[in-house]
Amino acid sequence: IGMLLDGVDKKEVERGQVLARPGSIFPHSMFEAEIYCLFPHEGGREKPFFEGYRPQFYIRTTDVSGTVTIIDGKEMVMPGDTAGIMVELIVPMPLETGMHFAIREGGKTVAKGMVTGIIEQEDE
Repeated sequence: IGMLLDGVDKKEVERGQVLARPGSIFPHSMFEAEIYCLFPHEGGREKPFFEGYRPQFYIRTTDVSGTVTIIDGKEMVMPGDTAGIMVELIVPMPLETGMHFAIREGGKTVAKGMVTGIIEQEDE
């Protein structure tokens, strides 16, 4: 899609921004998700990841770092596993339940996921 934004200089638009009707979407920094970790032959990691894992989350058109908390009782997530996680992003992003994202590490996608719930915070 091409958009003409009269009165907006191209230097005012940054990667990751979202064009939406006012009040229709809000930025959040914490969410729950269901993820699938890719096998190495699918391009994923060879080793599992643990609590506190800090990958890049590719959401819409931007990469943002976040910390993973495993919420479904597992100690680790192995390649090929499906897991429920909670994510805390370093900066708030416009998120909606049901949206898809990728988890990237070292320039490659290692997992894919879907937002299953938004965690509201006091300051949001």
